[in-house]
Amino acid sequence: MGLAPGTQVTHTGVLRSRWLGRVSYQEAWDLQRAMWEGRTTGRSRDDYLLLLEHPHVYTVGRNGDGSNLIMSEDLLAGIGAELINVDRGGDITYHGPGQLVGYPIVAVGRVDGGFDVVGHVRRIERVLISTLADLGVEAWAESGLTGVWTGRGKVAAIGVRVRGGVSMHGFAINVDPAMEYFENIVPCGVQDRPVTSLTELLARPVAIEEVVATLLRHAAELSSASGMETQLGAFARGTASRTFEVDRMVDTGVFSPRAADEVPVMIRGLLSGEPEKPSWMKVRLDMRGSKFKELKKLNHDLGLNTVCEEAGCPNIYECWSSGTSTLMLLGDTCTRACSFCNVKTGRPGDVDEDEPIRAAEAISAMQLNHAVLTSVNRDDLPDGGATIFARTIHEIHERLPDCDVEVLIPDFKGETGPLDIVLGAKPAVLNHNTETVLRLQREIRTAANYARSLTLLARAKWANPSGIVKSGLIVGMGETDEEIVGALADLNAVGVDIVTIGQYLRPTARHRRIHRYVHPDVFDRYKAAGEAFGIRHVESGPLVRSSYHAREALTTLA
Repeated sequence: MGLAPGTQVTHTGVLRSRWLGRVSYQEAWDLQRAMWEGRTTGRSRDDYLLLLEHPHVYTVGRNGDGSNLIMSEDLLAGIGAELINVDRGGDITYHGPGQLVGYPIVAVGRVDGGFDVVGHVRRIERVLISTLADLGVEAWAESGLTGVWTGRGKVAAIGVRVRGGVSMHGFAINVDPAMEYFENIVPCGVQDRPVTSLTELLARPVAIEEVVATLLRHAAELSSASGMETQLGAFARGTASRTFEVDRMVDTGVFSPRAADEVPVMIRGLLSGEPEKPSWMKVRLDMRGSKFKELKKLNHDLGLNTVCEEAGCPNIYECWSSGTSTLMLLGDTCTRACSFCNVKTGRPGDVDEDEPIRAAEAISAMQLNHAVLTSVNRDDLPDGGATIFARTIHEIHERLPDCDVEVLIPDFKGETGPLDIVLGAKPAVLNHNTETVLRLQREIRTAANYARSLTLLARAKWANPSGIVKSGLIVGMGETDEEIVGALADLNAVGVDIVTIGQYLRPTARHRRIHRYVHPDVFDRYKAAGEAFGIRHVESGPLVRSSYHAREALTTLA
């Protein structure tokens, strides 16, 4: 993989900077690889700067052999850390909460004999030194050593890899980490030089968000792209106290049955600050059709749940009348609470082991050639419900071998095993919704996160390169059009084939208010932007939902 000899990665895109919050090392590494792959293959024209924190982890680069870890590997679990061998340069280093990690995935110019790795490292050093100067810290680079140094020791580590003309890995600034974790290693294999932090150097508390804001003023130097676009997620360790609407909703019982009679004050059916519903959002309700009634009875008789009913989908009458529905596996109670969703939250019941058979019988009775399966989140299960997904796919294929099965799956808490189980059953389409833009993730999704969703989509594409990977976005929850376009760029960068974009419709008076109604012409512009990036099909419109026109979308890619 990568560019053929003699070719050069060009800069027709922009530098997209993303603060992703806390991300496990393995997920971040896979996300880097996906974006590196997109850049080197030409799938994406954009450079990226991923900014994040890691849970406690020690990483050993290509120049290390593990000998500079001065504690037994058997003891790592006891301090909540793991050890990972990686493909960057350098020796051993530590990453953990309170440390700002940056991964520039940028085009690197050619020099005689290869790519300008040294120049790339020097640019990183200059950006870090300028950032620290703005914060009031005098710092410098030292000949023969990588990283950024101060009078009290090393404050930032650097370790990179350039392959195919595009960089990976990057830098780590010690903002306010638990410094005792450095005592378990010889940092970067340098025996006689101490390590310090910004909090120690400035003798005051320093927040990650302060350093991110300062660094972004200099980040353009990392790339020769023509512009810069930035999106920031929530900061968990900031100096400012911030509350999130979804937490308030959970605390007040919005997602529990007891809240059903507790309705906020509304005027003409609108919550405070909500816009009037425009004419293009009117839906024709027709429950008289025989197909609608037949499908409703079939699902009821087989004891099956549909997301069409549980989530209050506006297209239920159109889809059911045409003989299509999305079956919701694993019960009707979710272990998570998202502020836009009408599925109830609570403690789920036992897994119904016969559900895959009943679901397959329903799909067989309808003689579908495209079936859509989804589920509630089941964080209470070791495999997140993956086995039920896989068994249902197998049961459908036993009855209807030519039926394409599309699955809309949860994130499985970032674990690869459950995803492998689902993909092993060979669904035609693997769908996982990103739901909203990076800035609103924590505001709207309680347990999911943007980086995890992008990583899952990338992993699905790697596992089945010829399969279709799909994701969805909802608008009208407080995002901007520019943020939606940025999210489309991100989805394209990791290899997503199909994206759905639809208008948020508040399920009940207790849910998140509608911030705006997006005009159909703007939905058309979303579609044009996504497909211009390289996404193969964008289904974009006010009433679009994840499985809306699912069969037709797949047909367009055939």
